Amino acid sequence: MATATPDLVFRPATEGDVPALVELVESAYRGEASRTGWTTEADLLDGQRTDHESVAETLARPDTLILLAERAATGELLACCTVERRGAGAYFGMFSVRPTQQGGGVGRAVLAEAERHVREEWGAASLEMTVIVQRADLIAWYERRGFRRTGELSPFPYGDERFGLPKRPDLAFETLVKAL
Repeated sequence: MATATPDLVFRPATEGDVPALVELVESAYRGEASRTGWTTEADLLDGQRTDHESVAETLARPDTLILLAERAATGELLACCTVERRGAGAYFGMFSVRPTQQGGGVGRAVLAEAERHVREEWGAASLEMTVIVQRADLIAWYERRGFRRTGELSPFPYGDERFGLPKRPDLAFETLVKAL
């Protein structure tokens, strides 16, 4: 685990970043590589977390930004997230930190930059996300950063392999929200 936040630079993703984004997201959530960090979903899901087509579609959507965090000295991609305008608020998703960098402040820095962007650039009053309810450690991490659980649940898309292959029958998402 990293012990200090490296100097980061933030920038919007471009089409040329899609392959690196897919690799980053997959490494953070699925397979053995993801077990290096603490955000793995490998015990809940097999299969893919995302693919080139869905990342490219996200990148092309209006009112959506894929934010990259790179090591300032080398340009190495360390983390990413997506923010999307939704009325007076914004949605936060596809949050991924390279497993070897988890626990060292990179995630906190990316979340803070995403919050700053949607608040200052878009005038968003809140930031919303969905998290698999079985991810108690991750939900607790977000709660420590000011998000609150809403109790609003939505079903996991069972049968749609684009979202992975569930290892259990009770997966669901809960909406979390933070006032900005």
